[in-house]
Amino acid sequence: MDPITLRDVSNPDDHPCLYEGDGEKGVEIYFESEETKRLYMDMALEGQKVICGNVSDDYVAEG
Repeated sequence: MDPITLRDVSNPDDHPCLYEGDGEKGVEIYFESEETKRLYMDMALEGQKVICGNVSDDYVAEG
């Protein structure tokens, strides 16, 4: 699904793609066009927070 238009991207291999994240935890984001990809990349992410979690087996999230 294109995050700008919110439409399904049919035949994703034929459309622009952006990879975000690292390794197995990364995600491929597909776009309907180069224009929507550019709009996504140009978006100002005000207030964006990066949360680092503990991946150990004994970790319990609080909140």
